[in-house]
Amino acid sequence: MSLPIDPRELDDEDIGEKRATLEMDHEEAIEHVRQAFTDAGFGVPAEFSPSELLNEKVEDADRDPYYVLGACNPGMADRALDGSENRIGAIFPCNVVVWEEEPGKQVVYHVSIMRIARLVGMAPDDEAWDDIVAETGDLVDEAWANLDTA
Repeated sequence: MSLPIDPRELDDEDIGEKRATLEMDHEEAIEHVRQAFTDAGFGVPAEFSPSELLNEKVEDADRDPYYVLGACNPGMADRALDGSENRIGAIFPCNVVVWEEEPGKQVVYHVSIMRIARLVGMAPDDEAWDDIVAETGDLVDEAWANLDTA
């Protein structure tokens, strides 16, 4: 199967990719990221540790700490559902990942589901969706700025 787009032609901005490094232990980083996103107007209605699950269920998985926070701004989610004819719900919530690169050093990673939904045709390429992308981007930028307060 060939892809309809060449992923090598995409850059970080096309998918809203963000990455930060926090110098703290894993649990502290999770709490810090949760607070940074909450302060920016997101809730975190879903979260889990794939590493714990895999280490428990897969023999010899031996995964380093890895945690997913499912962030959501209800007003933006409501607009995005309407704008995408409900399809964007398939990739809700906006995930923020924290993984331990080494003890005391955590990577925080995020991509924009709003940008990705437009790229793959789940959402329209119109002015209303541009506004949703811009406004969610501003919220994520605020959350990202909050990460620097550690």
